[in-house]
Amino acid sequence: MKALWFSLGALALTLGALGVVLPVLPTTPFVILAAFAFGKSSPRLHAWLLNSRFFGPMIKDWEAHGVIPTKVKWLACSMMGAVFLFSLYAGAPKAVIIGQAIGISLGAAYVISRPGRPKG
Repeated sequence: MKALWFSLGALALTLGALGVVLPVLPTTPFVILAAFAFGKSSPRLHAWLLNSRFFGPMIKDWEAHGVIPTKVKWLACSMMGAVFLFSLYAGAPKAVIIGQAIGISLGAAYVISRPGRPKG
């Protein structure tokens, strides 16, 4: 079972890292999933993610309070919007535009629905 969790963590972390440079992929949910999966399979990798300068704060906020910082929300939604506008400008096929609109809307709704700072 640990191998399955490890594989899920590695896949999620890879997608999260790609999301840093490809705005069509959301970074935060994949990194949070990777931390969860590594927590079940590899305490060493889980600790590495928690201590990461880039990923650590978002994971700690999420684990402690279910929080996505407001700055990250703005960045994520702005990047999703930019990708959608670029696709429209580039003349992407209608099916791609519809798929992006649905995916981006769901992703943005989830990101926006999360608390912006720790409660209390």
